Amino acid sequence: MAKNITTVGFDADDTLWHNEKFFTLTQARFAEVLGDYSDAGDLDARLEAAERRNLGRYGFGIKGFVLSMIETALDVTDDKVPASVIRALIDAGQDMLAHPIELLPHAAEAIDALKSTHRIVLITKGDLLDQERKIAQSGLGEVFDAVEIVSDKTPAHYTRIFAAHGDGAARGLMVGNSMKSDVLPMIAAGGWGVFVPQELAWGFEHAEPPRDTTRFAELADLSGLAELVQKLG
Repeated sequence: MAKNITTVGFDADDTLWHNEKFFTLTQARFAEVLGDYSDAGDLDARLEAAERRNLGRYGFGIKGFVLSMIETALDVTDDKVPASVIRALIDAGQDMLAHPIELLPHAAEAIDALKSTHRIVLITKGDLLDQERKIAQSGLGEVFDAVEIVSDKTPAHYTRIFAAHGDGAARGLMVGNSMKSDVLPMIAAGGWGVFVPQELAWGFEHAEPPRDTTRFAELADLSGLAELVQKLG
């Protein structure tokens, strides 16, 4: 009897390696350099609003985040923000782009446990150059059967990717830390979605879990992924 699941997709940021913590640290730096103009709570709210507003223009990733910080700085200072603050924000973004990749616990082991029995695909969204850098530095890029860097994650994206690199979404599983991007659209495409939450998470990626489907599972970390996939078939 054919296996139910033949292809496993992995999210990258905050599933295989740390990412959100660098945004959190930079956001604290942003609040510090603009502390004379507004309090941290107001700055955080304005920055999040700018990020959401700009997703359609800049997409996901560090570069869009930096542009949203600069836009927010201009807004809260009525376009009087000192050049030194703009420079500090650009420097913060460059620090993020240069930060070394730190794998999350069990990431390499989970991939290794599945690569001999399933097709494995890395599916990540964000800025192309930055995502390529992180994949190369992670040491995991050559392990995957395919790598897909997309502008967003939707049911249509998953349908295309699992048709191209597997036996269709119905026989695919996607694992990631975002309910909104990794789990729900994959289930909508007809596949399995596995949620592996992280302590730090961007509010934009929050969504309620789909408790009414058998194609949803949640793991505390990636150490139990291979066993789960085996149970599912």
